Amino acid sequence: MRFPIFRSATRVSTCRTRGTISNASRRAVLTWLRTRLRQGIRTIRFPDGVDFPERFRGRPQGSSDLGACLFSPEEGRYSRDYRMATSTRDALITATGEVELARALDQRVQKLFRRSLRLRSVVAGSCNGCEAELTALGNVVFDLARFGVQFVASPRHADGIVVTGAVNRNMRRALELTYEAIPSPKLVIAVGACAISGGPFAGSPEVGSGVGDVLPVDLWVPGCPPHPLTMLDGLLRLLGAIDRGRSKESLTKPS
Repeated sequence: MRFPIFRSATRVSTCRTRGTISNASRRAVLTWLRTRLRQGIRTIRFPDGVDFPERFRGRPQGSSDLGACLFSPEEGRYSRDYRMATSTRDALITATGEVELARALDQRVQKLFRRSLRLRSVVAGSCNGCEAELTALGNVVFDLARFGVQFVASPRHADGIVVTGAVNRNMRRALELTYEAIPSPKLVIAVGACAISGGPFAGSPEVGSGVGDVLPVDLWVPGCPPHPLTMLDGLLRLLGAIDRGRSKESLTKPS
């Protein structure tokens, strides 16, 4: 097969395509395959395969407002329980350390989003800590896409928005426009202490008390920043994929 290559207006040359693979390419493919076989499956089983080190700071013990908690070692004692996402802001305020975890959406909305949920991320004045954890959800370890949840570039293609950051004054209108561009029904997910309560910036004249002052929120995910599994647990509870603390059989397998 010949393809013309135009080098100038008057001169035309041709080249032949080769149907063979070079030895270097073959060795590269074999090396990649051997590496993948040696590494094995890296995707964790959820929730059955979850394990955390001793220093992991999960849900605070005792009285606290999880929505404003920055999870500092000086603030108190922490359990190793990563499950903290709730359906209401008030549920994040606890006197005992126990919280009412997120409830599933109503059946009509759940049926629409259960197998395919597309989200648009809105960074409304963040340090990028929460965004780093959101990005980690898409890697091979957590593999958010296996549950049918993916992030998209346009709000027109989204079913909801994930808001991070303290929602400063300059980002408020942009957040409202993004929300308006999403077709109904739609979801709003507040991720991190800044999005929930304003975080360390609460009380500033440039910042309100979180996204709840601007939009109706369906899922509150506390943390500074929240662990990827905290976000994953909240999303799956919202979609009704986790029942009584365990996911359904089809969701426990990484592949």
